[in-house]
Amino acid sequence: MLQKIRDRAHGWTVKVIVGLIALTFAFFGVESIVGAFTSNSNDAATVNGESISEGQLQTQLQRAVRSGQVPPDQQREARSDILDQMITRTLLRQYAHEGDMTFAKQQMDQLIVGRSEFQNEQGHFSSDIYQRRLASAGYTPQSFRRQLQDDMLIRQLQQGLATGSFVLPAEQQRMATLIHQTRTFRYAALDENSITIPSVSEAQLKQWYQSHQADYQRPEQVKLNYVILDRQQMAQEVDVDDQKLHQLYEQRRAQAPRHVSDIVVSFGQQRSEAEAHKRMEMIRSKLANDESFAALARQYSDDPTSARQGGDLGVVTEGIFGQKFDQTVNGLDVGQTSQPIVLDNALHLIRVTGVDIPPFEEIRDQLVQQAQENVVGSDFDDRVQQLKDKSFSAEDLASVAQSMGLELKHSDWLSQNTEDPLFSQPGVMKAAFSDDVLHNGYNSEVLELGDEQRMVLRVADHREATTLPFDQVRDRVRQAVEQHERQQQLAEHAQELVQQLRNGQKTQLNWQQIDSVTRRSGSDVDPDIIDAVFAMPRPEQGGTTYTHFSDNGRQVIVALQQVGQAEDNDDSNRIHSGLRSLEVQTAIDGLTSSLRQDADIKRH
Repeated sequence: MLQKIRDRAHGWTVKVIVGLIALTFAFFGVESIVGAFTSNSNDAATVNGESISEGQLQTQLQRAVRSGQVPPDQQREARSDILDQMITRTLLRQYAHEGDMTFAKQQMDQLIVGRSEFQNEQGHFSSDIYQRRLASAGYTPQSFRRQLQDDMLIRQLQQGLATGSFVLPAEQQRMATLIHQTRTFRYAALDENSITIPSVSEAQLKQWYQSHQADYQRPEQVKLNYVILDRQQMAQEVDVDDQKLHQLYEQRRAQAPRHVSDIVVSFGQQRSEAEAHKRMEMIRSKLANDESFAALARQYSDDPTSARQGGDLGVVTEGIFGQKFDQTVNGLDVGQTSQPIVLDNALHLIRVTGVDIPPFEEIRDQLVQQAQENVVGSDFDDRVQQLKDKSFSAEDLASVAQSMGLELKHSDWLSQNTEDPLFSQPGVMKAAFSDDVLHNGYNSEVLELGDEQRMVLRVADHREATTLPFDQVRDRVRQAVEQHERQQQLAEHAQELVQQLRNGQKTQLNWQQIDSVTRRSGSDVDPDIIDAVFAMPRPEQGGTTYTHFSDNGRQVIVALQQVGQAEDNDDSNRIHSGLRSLEVQTAIDGLTSSLRQDADIKRH
């Protein structure tokens, strides 16, 4: 079987795009009549009526943080971009479904088994590695398969657009010329610290302050009282006995993937089905006489890959070999052998040789956590409902905290754009600055902080936006004025030097010589300098072109000496592929833009 799957998978080079998992978090409580006729408050967006939940968005955002794509302190800024990507993805998937594009389950099995990241050192698919890799990325096997199906549908769409793209020879030649162009130049950097400016007067400071008051605004701010209901904290307070832990362990053991061996007898061109049954009965007879399953697999199995391993398929996850195979495996205890079953023009004799689960003591802490969470599950929902009811009717938050045994906490001054990790979570500051909370003095609704926490807040103090007094920001003003003066004088000095160079005069500059670099040469030169050099006009024969530009607080003077052409390394195929990819991306962008214009998209 494994050999067949590998043979069918041969030639596939599909890149599995790790992306979004559709996790839906539903939370039910006392809903208003109006709420029944409006969009779900847990929706981050809807696309043609299809929901993108806040839970889905947070899952994708956290995955981006874990992978290093988004710094932890920039989650707030990244939220809008990630939601936009999810909307685009949903539109493309919907479009693919409308076009009756499909991706078969068998094809997904082939892709999963063939992926090197899911294989062991011997190059065989490993269910254990597969599950560990998925878990580390926040997936279950089922959610990963759903994700993979969406990915492949979108890839089919891209491949369809690619068939209509083409690159003209002249276009390819021009691109090759630009890619292989070289430039020889020298540059010198002038640091602003080399500029001495006269003392800044009080009048200059006040004039700057008056003309730049937008830079010295203190935004509208609030101080908050708040309570947090924490699922994990509740769980840690639950005592669990050993009997319950052993029950959970046995449940896990019953559901754990099985270590499976398989003897395959195929039929078709070389033997009939009746002959296959006769051969299988002979094998079973030898097993009944205590011959080794592994030895018989090596001698008789028609799957060469597993036969070399004594029939060993490793740890098998449900869904890899189909429902009938899974049902057979699940009906066996360790050491038991199945009756022959028919799959893919072959008879299979299956034996369960082990269960893929660590020893009890090794996962004891996990079992404790699971037992605690099982107890807390419904209790947490009940407590959330209590928090909803009590905070809705209470005239303060202190009484709510006291009646529920929660700590009443207090914040410092916060603006709507705060970067505080707690209060910058989606929906928190929006609630704090809502009319009901800010102006009418009510407690907020129960706010979801991910899956594990709920918050209710109340405004304790409020102050309007204002321009900070001059005396309070004097040091900031002085720093801004001095930096402006230095930058201005530095730019004027750089311009004077460039003019002297154009006039053929000598200058005392510390030049750095760079010879024959291309746009992609990977030199140690600042990329901004490379960009500036390739934006400069070609110098006349034997001449030099000069310019200067600002770069991170310094002025860089560039002297372009020569434009040449690097040796063509015959990378026309790569250039053609790159241009074609650009054409396809342009087509995708155009399709996405059109779909957005026609779609009913609501961001919440």
